[in-house]
Amino acid sequence: MPPDLAPVLQLLRAHAAQPLDAHEAAMTAEVIRFAEAHPDCLWRTCVPGHLTGSAWIVSPDRKRTLLTHHHKLDKWLQLGGHADGDGDLLAVALREAREESGLTRLRVVSPAVFDVDRHWIPPRKTEPGHYHHDLRFMIEADPAEPLVISNESKDLAWVDVASVTSLNPEESMARMVRKTLAAA
Repeated sequence: MPPDLAPVLQLLRAHAAQPLDAHEAAMTAEVIRFAEAHPDCLWRTCVPGHLTGSAWIVSPDRKRTLLTHHHKLDKWLQLGGHADGDGDLLAVALREAREESGLTRLRVVSPAVFDVDRHWIPPRKTEPGHYHHDLRFMIEADPAEPLVISNESKDLAWVDVASVTSLNPEESMARMVRKTLAAA
């Protein structure tokens, strides 16, 4: 195992030790097995899939979250993206959050993984279909800070956490909503 995967596996194993619902527990175990079996899993050239880092950006009162209307996937999602070889998935999530939102005053709520998800990315012109094995971190930001929409987004919006599933009802999003509401 390359040394740069050791911190990722440590984060995943710590997350797996937390009380998780059955679906997330199974996905977390799958992501651990995937990372152990694919030393190149931090690179998007790893064709079966690769690790990604996402930021579940919340307001200080945890009542709102920042979502992007993803340009290619045409759905409302948390901000995030490819590791591109970086084994520090929290740093990846922060980098992607800055690049995709223009926010500069981000605060890590916890360095621990907030959520793990494994989801299919459909094929595109130059890229076969593959899985994203996504480590998500809770990040806090000020909703008053100006936003800058990147070319990866159709839009950005602060959304009431309780209303997120009206924009994207997928279990992946609903689970983060439940966790956020339970913690508040």
